Amino acid sequence: MNASPTGREGRPTVLVSAAALAPEAVAMLQQAGYAVMTTSAYPSESELLDAVREHRPVALLHRQGHINGAVLDAAGPDLRVVARHGAGIDGIDVAAAKARGVTVTRAAGANSRAVAEHSWALLLAVLKDLPSIGAGMAGGLWEKTSRHTRDAEGRTIGIVGYGAIGSKVARYAEAFGMPVLAYDPYLPGDGLPGPGERVGALTDLLARSDVLSLHCPLSAETRGMIGAAELARLPKGALLVNAARGGIVNEAALVAALDAGHIAGVGIDVFETEPLPQESALRRHPKVIATPHIAANTPRGALGMAAGAADCIIQVLAGREPALKGAIVTLGEKTPLAIGHAA
Repeated sequence: MNASPTGREGRPTVLVSAAALAPEAVAMLQQAGYAVMTTSAYPSESELLDAVREHRPVALLHRQGHINGAVLDAAGPDLRVVARHGAGIDGIDVAAAKARGVTVTRAAGANSRAVAEHSWALLLAVLKDLPSIGAGMAGGLWEKTSRHTRDAEGRTIGIVGYGAIGSKVARYAEAFGMPVLAYDPYLPGDGLPGPGERVGALTDLLARSDVLSLHCPLSAETRGMIGAAELARLPKGALLVNAARGGIVNEAALVAALDAGHIAGVGIDVFETEPLPQESALRRHPKVIATPHIAANTPRGALGMAAGAADCIIQVLAGREPALKGAIVTLGEKTPLAIGHAA
């Protein structure tokens, strides 16, 4: 702790870019000697700028909002770590952090089971038309002979991104008797760490997938990766599940494919703009089941992400490796851990 500057709260400060953090994670940080401060939910850039100028944090625990170069500069020289509350780092300008010697970490794998389960909940609800059938029951209908749904068994699922989440989705699919295809150009080796057939090209996977389930990070390469042409390559009547990041799918093209009847149903937890605008067609489309980016929001998932992010801050500033495998995204020279690596 001697290496950590004293903030305006009398102790080194960790600023959370959200209105709250799991109490267990707050306790971890406080026991390690840090003051924990929060912003409002989904803070704007101007609020983040004001907050980092006020608190001069030694670490940012990123949940919501966007951490860009301007925010990093406004935080001043004491900022050493940006720790992501989760696995996706698209809300952090990693290049800007690296250029400023700031370490970026993520709670890799901490929420994988929760997100995989939520993906399957969306898929099953879409397969079985549960919301519309439930609404019919509530309205007095009894559609026993007039309504048919879809089978899961025998339906091929294409998984884009075969990491901690994608591989769990594949295992659940195997239990349901669904052939699995996987596309992940960054997965080492030739095989898969789970069930399924590895496919070398996204176009091939799309053409063979009755269900497309997305589990890749959002990056310059994957932004808009699923657009009109890609949706058209899916077989007519295909389903799509997205619990990864909204920017991976072109939402206008998705709505058009739904309206045209080419895509039969969508389960979606993430959106290009969050919170999802009230005027978005995805809020009320009859073929869409939408949830408000809550796939990881189970007690175990939320605690895992919060505690993982807190542990990253504590360990990196103490010159130690975080407990979570793959937590370090970029190691900045301003942290004791980087100094130890250099030595």
